[in-house]
Amino acid sequence: MHRLARIFAVFLILCGSALSPVFAQDKSLTVFAAASMKNALDDIDAAYTVKTGVKIVASYAASSVLAKQIEQGAPADVFISADTDWMDYAIARKNIAEPTRVNLLGNSIVLIAPKDSKIENVTIGQGFDLAKLAGDGKIATGDVKSVPVGKYAQAALEKLGAWKDAEPKFAMAESVRAALTLVARGEAVLGIVYSTDAKVEPGVRVVGAFPADSHPAIIYPVAATVSAKADAADYLAFLRTSASKAILEKYGFTFLVQPTT
Repeated sequence: MHRLARIFAVFLILCGSALSPVFAQDKSLTVFAAASMKNALDDIDAAYTVKTGVKIVASYAASSVLAKQIEQGAPADVFISADTDWMDYAIARKNIAEPTRVNLLGNSIVLIAPKDSKIENVTIGQGFDLAKLAGDGKIATGDVKSVPVGKYAQAALEKLGAWKDAEPKFAMAESVRAALTLVARGEAVLGIVYSTDAKVEPGVRVVGAFPADSHPAIIYPVAATVSAKADAADYLAFLRTSASKAILEKYGFTFLVQPTT
């Protein structure tokens, strides 16, 4: 009898060992987020893990890249886009649980230069001559055909009458953070990025701000995917808390919803 009990005990231990990795995997969420979210979201995710024990695995890239990866079956639980277009794209392809969508954040775009640039404060308005300002140098932003920051930049420059002359000088980057890096390294004399990106990169300085009415409103929607784990709902709720708001506003984002406690 004692021998049977020992065998049964060993069996339970072995079963526990076999099952524990499965339970550990269940205690994680994969979040696909716009590249501009990285610094703020890393802080939020760390706070969420401390609070809940759920590990957040974040993947940062251009919203266009992430939406297409989700479309191709990438195992994401949450999608945070830097514009409404790519969230709409994912919803149209039935990759997003639409009722979970919330337009969470706002942002703005700015003109940046390397920190040691001789370019002084620039007034950005109608007739603004970006091409002349750049001289023989390059202007970096996200790819205007797909990356949200590039789309916002092109819209603003077209409205201000500056796009046609400046277009040949543009260096199109795969994400806003890639554009930021080009300017920080001095590989581009100017760049158009989100104000939140300029805030976290000591290698650049803001030389001008684009009027809010020169481009479509910059809105970051968040939502769970159709294949999301149950914990995704709690994570989305955490993004709307006062604690998350404080972190996001510290990095320069505008909180668009009424925060919960």
